[in-house]
Amino acid sequence: MKNDLPERRQEAGLSQSDLADAVGVTRQTINAIERDRYDPSLELAFALADHFDCRIEDVFAPDAD
Repeated sequence: MKNDLPERRQEAGLSQSDLADAVGVTRQTINAIERDRYDPSLELAFALADHFDCRIEDVFAPDAD
């Protein structure tokens, strides 16, 4: 699943640790999502979208494969 999490996080002036703390996960989880190595649970995807005050579809998009 593609995402624009790194761009949103950087625009908000947040480190991976800051974002992880805000949504209740580890920095490693945020890193894995940003590197497309891990697809978040639906609950985490909602938490991330809520944190950035947008829809899940604004942050995440299915791979075109």
